[in-house]
Amino acid sequence: MERTLLWLFLACLSWGQKVEEIQDYASDLDLFPFDFPDSTGARVARQTNVLQRLEIKPHITEFTVKSTIISRYAFTSVSCTILNRASESREAVFQLQLPSSAFISNFTIIVGEQVYPSRMIAKEKRHGGNKKKNQKTETAENAESDMDIFRVATKLPGKDKAIFLLTYEELLQRRLGFYEYVVSVRPQQLVGKLFVEVNLLEQSGIKHLEVAPLRKAGNGDKGSQSPPVATKIDQTRTTAKIVFKPSIVQQASIDRKGILGDFIIRYDVNREPSVGDVQAMNGFFVHYFAPKDLTPVPKNVVFVIDNSASMLGLKIKQTKDALFTILGDLRNEDHFNIVGFSSRIKVWQQDRLVLATPNNIKDAKKFIHLMSTSGGTNMNGGIQTGAKVLTDFIAKNVNSPKSISLIIFITDGRPTIGETNSSKIVANTKEVNKGQFCLYSIGIGKDVDFKLLERLSVENCGVLWKIPEEEDASLLLKGFYDQIGTPVLSDIEIGYSKRRAAYTTQNVYANYFNGSEIVIAGKLLNTSSSDLHVQVSARTSDKTVLLETDVPVSKNGDILHKEITSAEEGIQENGNYIERLWGYLTIKELLKTRMKSNSVKKREALTDQAKNLSVAYHFLTPVTTLKLEQDMNVQDPLTDISHNPSDESFRELPPVLQEQSRATGSSSKTRKKMKVSISKTSVDGDPHFVVDFPLSNITVCFNIDGEPDDILRLVSDNKHSGVTVNGKLIGAPAPVNGHKKQRTYFSALTILVTKPVRAYIEATPSRVILDSKDRLVLPCDKTATVESQGLLITLNANSNITVTIQDTISFVILFHQYKNPAPFQRNHLGFYIANSKGLSANTHGLLGQFLYTSVKIATSPTSTSSMLSQPDQEEQYLQAHNETASAMLKVKGHVIPVMKKQRKINNGKEQVDCWFVKNNAARLIDGEYKDYLVSHPFDSETPAWLTNELNETVMDSAK
Repeated sequence: MERTLLWLFLACLSWGQKVEEIQDYASDLDLFPFDFPDSTGARVARQTNVLQRLEIKPHITEFTVKSTIISRYAFTSVSCTILNRASESREAVFQLQLPSSAFISNFTIIVGEQVYPSRMIAKEKRHGGNKKKNQKTETAENAESDMDIFRVATKLPGKDKAIFLLTYEELLQRRLGFYEYVVSVRPQQLVGKLFVEVNLLEQSGIKHLEVAPLRKAGNGDKGSQSPPVATKIDQTRTTAKIVFKPSIVQQASIDRKGILGDFIIRYDVNREPSVGDVQAMNGFFVHYFAPKDLTPVPKNVVFVIDNSASMLGLKIKQTKDALFTILGDLRNEDHFNIVGFSSRIKVWQQDRLVLATPNNIKDAKKFIHLMSTSGGTNMNGGIQTGAKVLTDFIAKNVNSPKSISLIIFITDGRPTIGETNSSKIVANTKEVNKGQFCLYSIGIGKDVDFKLLERLSVENCGVLWKIPEEEDASLLLKGFYDQIGTPVLSDIEIGYSKRRAAYTTQNVYANYFNGSEIVIAGKLLNTSSSDLHVQVSARTSDKTVLLETDVPVSKNGDILHKEITSAEEGIQENGNYIERLWGYLTIKELLKTRMKSNSVKKREALTDQAKNLSVAYHFLTPVTTLKLEQDMNVQDPLTDISHNPSDESFRELPPVLQEQSRATGSSSKTRKKMKVSISKTSVDGDPHFVVDFPLSNITVCFNIDGEPDDILRLVSDNKHSGVTVNGKLIGAPAPVNGHKKQRTYFSALTILVTKPVRAYIEATPSRVILDSKDRLVLPCDKTATVESQGLLITLNANSNITVTIQDTISFVILFHQYKNPAPFQRNHLGFYIANSKGLSANTHGLLGQFLYTSVKIATSPTSTSSMLSQPDQEEQYLQAHNETASAMLKVKGHVIPVMKKQRKINNGKEQVDCWFVKNNAARLIDGEYKDYLVSHPFDSETPAWLTNELNETVMDSAK
């Protein structure tokens, strides 16, 4: 009954829409009481229901966004599942708007269970024949307030589904006192499962947090200021979790076509009056500098306005409306002037700037009101005139109190008269400027030469802003001006002790505006030192300010590391954010410096540096491209993905997956979950170790009481098979009245492979990363199979992953996920050795050392005595530890007291009888617990103590 009512609701709501759209909406929830036959060429009777004559289009069944923001650096993962219910292939389209400042870091397509990963490669040098064409499509790389569109169209086989996985990263910029995180929710249809989750961690504390109404093109933040329906916010002092999960009915109430808009989170953090917030981790640091409560510095501003014929109508009206408001916001101590340019140049006040008095403001508004549109676009003339007026004023007032000089340049087109060569216009502006002012460009519409405006801004310490054709220019113009309307510092320089820091990003800035933030990242040297010396110098309107202090980065790093490990799972997985932030900023600056350089040799060197860093950090930038790997079963090759954020047109990315053979019936609906062989030799839970000795028909178990953040060596055979397995522990409180102080679980497992090629697999309870020839990131709630260079990875959604190496080694990792975890529970992993044939006899590690070991068990006193090779020593050991045991275990020459226990493995599906060894497996394992600790998850080196022990074993065998 409920389904019928919901179907009727959708039908009424969508009256007048295309019927196939209604079908798409309802089919997500299986609401139809009948099936739609495939339109495969048979003639349909006229009286047949019209729905049956429509072509069934692939539709989205799931659209999820999961984001992690750590100290302003955001990781966003988007998953979109598209189902083709028809029998024939249909085109499936995945499209997403993403911030122009973001770098894509991963893209993968899964069709059925076949995975098509992408590989980041450096772009080849352009040939002369393509240069002109590419110049036409290039636009600004550093434009503000803009979104790029990532679009992929692919042929989807009938009765199958495709999953598109996209990950991107960005540094949130602070504007007008707030950071703003924006994610586009525009699936363009109603979706059965639509979910957005944002996890936020700010070590200094969250001062303000709000979720804005959904924003669509042209509406700004008009209307209700309440969060969107189905939004839930959970917040602590340093963390927040925001979830947006609208039902299909709630989506329809927002927009029947599924274009919900931008989901926006705004927040700010607590700040202390000092040199700023310095955070460090894993050899990198980031410095956030955002002083507050400073007196504004007077500004000298010239507005250079395009009033050519192309500005006729709404553009000039909205520009005038914005200027009327902006003029009213000028402070009494500010000086200003206005220049209008078309075929003619008109200056409001000849050869001077005037104070922003009420009378002058009134007169300026009258000048703007009478400004008419006509003629061509003499862009060079307008800038030169405005620059000369400004520089003459600066020269005449050199002894006046310090002020900041700006040109705000507004246009909607390209130079058409006067000087039209872009390079000469840039050179002319630099020549007249000579570092005396900053130029901020605003481009309105789609016909602007954004490349020219970007160069004008970048080479004159400014920024380019873009206003899309459909947006309200008056609102955006005012918003842009507000960001630079209150300068409080100039000539900012931030330095660090040279012996402690290197490879820092930009640390000299012309101006600092109220409500913004300066972000600098670098590498730490001399790790033995715990402090970082920081020095900040800047000028206010009447004095020079010098701030200097030693920041305890080691202590701050420990605190931050603790915050991350105790936070949400997604935050833990992106704990290396400072290093990636450094790479992100460094690439941005290399590209900006390349743009400013006139030397071909230097540009090539900068390009190579940017390419190397982009490939190393797997960032899609203007100097790299994503190549979608081809599968051997695909009839036509997959083309390269080349989503370039500097392309003006929204490029369609056309990989085509042709219909594959269906003789075995591989439809996603008929495909069954693969059965996984689980062995006894494993570590799972708290963590509980189980070791099976099949030759002795004995199973031994033990516990390891580790510490949170410890990384344990589980399997070590790097020298022979090239395989190493490390596991990282996470902590949790112990249950009430329990005998333990805390619990520990494995939060991440890393499988390192060095033969025949280098690769690693990193698994967490929410995602799996394969880094080999390609880098692949798969969420754990998907089912997929990946085969790459001797590695076979089979992922069963929300269940397990099997990793097979060269067909002779297999590991199974179980995912333990809690929907409503108790305080002592954590999402964690279990590790099982399913096949160890390819591991050598020298394999070691907490589990690996037992693979080729034999044991004996004795339960009677007589047999126990016969097992003692050194009775006195063994008896002394038992007495010293006051042991009482039901049996004795002999292994590696030691006799160890054991007791009978039972262990549950494989998610409780199997129960194992085992002999339990107490005291952290003392005398059972070689060495001590600390001998199995490694420095990082990717450590595959054999420790010196183990090398010596193995050498002694070889020598004993030779004798």
